[in-house]
Amino acid sequence: MLTFKKITKKNVFKLAPYFCEQALHMSDFSVGFQFMWNGYLKPDYTFAGNCLVIREKYDGKYYFHFPLSKGGRVEEEAQALDEIERHCRDSYSRLLFTNVPKSRLPLMTERYGSDLTMVNTRKWRDYLYRAEDFCEYPGKKYAGQRNHVNKFKKSYPDASFRPFQAGDEGEIVAFLREYEEVQRAKGTFLAQTEMNEVHAIVPYLKKYGFLCGLLRVNGKLVALSVGEKCGDMIVVHVEKALRQYEGAYPTVAQLFARTFCDESVRFLNRMDDGGDGGLRKSKLQYHPVELADKYNLLPNRAIDRLKKPPTLSTERLTLAPLKDGDGDAYARLAGDVERNRFWGYDYRADYRGEGVPSGEWFLNIPRRDFKRKNELSLGIYREGTLVGEGVLHRFGYREDVEVGVRLLPEAEGVGYAAEAVKALISYAIVGLGIERVDAKCFRENEKSAKMLLSAGMKHCGEDETYFYFYKTPAM
Repeated sequence: MLTFKKITKKNVFKLAPYFCEQALHMSDFSVGFQFMWNGYLKPDYTFAGNCLVIREKYDGKYYFHFPLSKGGRVEEEAQALDEIERHCRDSYSRLLFTNVPKSRLPLMTERYGSDLTMVNTRKWRDYLYRAEDFCEYPGKKYAGQRNHVNKFKKSYPDASFRPFQAGDEGEIVAFLREYEEVQRAKGTFLAQTEMNEVHAIVPYLKKYGFLCGLLRVNGKLVALSVGEKCGDMIVVHVEKALRQYEGAYPTVAQLFARTFCDESVRFLNRMDDGGDGGLRKSKLQYHPVELADKYNLLPNRAIDRLKKPPTLSTERLTLAPLKDGDGDAYARLAGDVERNRFWGYDYRADYRGEGVPSGEWFLNIPRRDFKRKNELSLGIYREGTLVGEGVLHRFGYREDVEVGVRLLPEAEGVGYAAEAVKALISYAIVGLGIERVDAKCFRENEKSAKMLLSAGMKHCGEDETYFYFYKTPAM
């Protein structure tokens, strides 16, 4: 499985090589965003398929950001998606994506099919502007901004703008303290958090190489802007101005663009509006060329469509949900530690009580797993008597699943396992629309290997621990 590390204010710079080459136009993929919203989102990261994978936890669930390659290499992004899927299957966790750009929707819909839940929340979309528009405020549509800038220049002819220099930190802190009286008065959690993080970023302006410009009037700092170059855009993380200096906002925005936007910068990403009506109106008045969509995606699996377990019939067997009266027999099946080493699960890893668990405790495991949509477990019955268990588990996100069977000792040697596997494969392919059924067995478990072959599966590989098998609808 993938191993994740927490993103902190001190290690975020390690991710900069991915951010500075990004081609997705997402503000989330920047040092400044991950720095400022680190405490709120509590993200972690790993690397997969030569991509950066960021993950955050919300409402008890992990959401994976779309994997970020250097320069937009789609093949590497697809490899990273493979590894994320395997991680979720192995950890029995749901695959949830956030921060998926519109440009990657074709890849995701082709990969996961039509059974894909999408959410694109308006308040989190980034505002993208042409950099050249901010440099010049051209044409009739920017007449308002030009008028404000001209009035500012006329009112404050000695105003000056220059890039940040080491030693400016104290002046910036004093400016922020004056500015924040209005900001904190809003009383919203996001406003408070944002203000705290603006203060926190000041000591790192030089260390992390942020683009920062200061606008002064009579030597007094009245506005500042902080940004970061990511690909062909600059993400503007901070823009603050004292409102009593009319025109300071459009002026500092223009001077920042003129100072830092060279020929390689096509866009300014001025972040989202967070659902603030006033901020939304202001951002729209600057005429964005695009609202960069950020999709949340929930790929659905075959088991997610299943409301209740089925009942299957073969020539000799019935596969059906386990019954309350089967507790003792099922406890004997699931509690045999020696035999279940080939099942790959030891109940003692989860049992916290003393002695041997009750049959009810054992029966609750498959019922809970189905409720959570982790696996489909069916009892294998011969003339009404429980003789084993068949499972479809590790449901994948591209119509794939793994099959497994275990029997009580007295039911072995008469072909029940292969018969049950055939029934489960048939149900998976025909009933659930599965395109590939996988299975594995320990190398030393020769009986299981022969059984899977007799059930019509094909050997497809091996490693130091397992033999692997598969079957598709065409086989």
